[in-house]
Amino acid sequence: MEFLKSLGIAEKNYGSCTGTKWNLSSDSGELKIYSPATGEYIASVYLASENDYEAVLKTASKAFKIWRKIPAPKRGEIVRQIGLKLREFKEPLGTLVSYEMGKSLQEGFGEVQEMIDICDYSLGQSRQLYGVTTHSERPDHRMYDQYHSLGIVGIVTAFNFPVAVWAWNAMLAAVCGDVNLWKPSSKVPLTSIAVQNILKPVLIENDVPEGVFSLVIGRGSSIGEKLLNDKRIPLISITGSIEVGRHAAKVVAERFGRTILELGGNNAIIMTPDTDMKLAVPAVVFGAAGTCGQRCTTTRRLIIHESIYDKVKETLVKAYGSLKIGNPLDQKNHVGPLIDKEAVKAFTEALKKAEKEGGKIIFGGSVLEGAGYESGCYVTPTLVEAENKFEIVQEETFAPILYLLKYSGDVSNAIAIQNDVVQGLSSAIFTNNLREAEEFLSVAGSDCGIANVNIGTSGAEIGGAFGGEKETGGGRESGSDAWKGYMRRQTNTINYGTAMPLAQGIKFDL
Repeated sequence: MEFLKSLGIAEKNYGSCTGTKWNLSSDSGELKIYSPATGEYIASVYLASENDYEAVLKTASKAFKIWRKIPAPKRGEIVRQIGLKLREFKEPLGTLVSYEMGKSLQEGFGEVQEMIDICDYSLGQSRQLYGVTTHSERPDHRMYDQYHSLGIVGIVTAFNFPVAVWAWNAMLAAVCGDVNLWKPSSKVPLTSIAVQNILKPVLIENDVPEGVFSLVIGRGSSIGEKLLNDKRIPLISITGSIEVGRHAAKVVAERFGRTILELGGNNAIIMTPDTDMKLAVPAVVFGAAGTCGQRCTTTRRLIIHESIYDKVKETLVKAYGSLKIGNPLDQKNHVGPLIDKEAVKAFTEALKKAEKEGGKIIFGGSVLEGAGYESGCYVTPTLVEAENKFEIVQEETFAPILYLLKYSGDVSNAIAIQNDVVQGLSSAIFTNNLREAEEFLSVAGSDCGIANVNIGTSGAEIGGAFGGEKETGGGRESGSDAWKGYMRRQTNTINYGTAMPLAQGIKFDL
């Protein structure tokens, strides 16, 4: 396919890179990649060996000592050029994201646009790595905060956003003076190889030290564990399941490293009697069915006031009936496939559990077969009447299942239902009632890291800090002051006087 050629994807590819140079190891296994859209074989990747990993780490360590001394605005200029290069390759890279991962072509393009946006954002941030000056209690003293580069940042990304989440981390870390080591999901490694190829001319033209943007594609049991245990890596950003994050947090904490954790979500939308249905329904359908339910911000629970419940249910059944399911490269289709047959199995098992607990499937629930669905990864987005107390509703199933939950009374009851899960990523309320909206946003309202009014749970912009609370991990990426997580903070006090007064008025005369 032409888009594969333009991205430098060969029939066989190597699995580790220090920026412009690939380690040519081929004795640690070969990963064959098939498209969930068509079931077709795309290409293979030779997995990185432990020796490859060590070579990449040594190169990255050397690069950091050079990169951290380059002025931040000049680092920002490199990131600006990366953004320009991504603009050139937006169409082929977005197509590969769609083909390898299975999200719709428009969503593939949108993911690359997120990369471009964070490059623009990070360029501006490179001139705003600011500290705060504080008045000292001692005469002729000045205190201030400053932020220094941290070191090597390990970035572990998930299959559902194979390139954007890397960029959220890597571009900010780069302008902060850090170097990056990327371990992508083994389900979608080709997109990461394509990104390294896109970066290469920018790195060469600007004489960027080898090791600033590194890649290692390897098994979690070997390469992944080495990354977690490596004291040379002070910060690891991980996007994945709660189970993965819990293990990683323990291992990294043992060596007093830092983590940015972006884990599971069980996101809800509240629909009050004052809901604007014209706004709400498209947001609900996209939030629940978009990316075939494989976003961490996917809408998984819909909490509906009893007075509008039947109307909402009827409207959603009709809307779901209009969804077109098929090859994501066809822009007429709304919903593509799940990532693989394991995900399909999780989908069907979740529905069985829901029914066993008393839930009722009112739309969908099918695994699609026949022409156009040969990969075996296509399912019908599903609506289930349920209760929040069901065990399966308390879990995150990475599939297009939306649980319809009914509430009575005022909005505080709906908020209580929404918060009654262990995850705390994204949330939303649809209402034209100012008091309801403000209660939802108050300290007694949503306990999620993201809380929206009259928009859905998915589709975050890069300007806001992205992340969640509770078992979602507490990490923050992308906008606002998330850049501080990639730096080490230092408090400085300067005595420009001729005396040596001590803090708190302590006397220590010699």
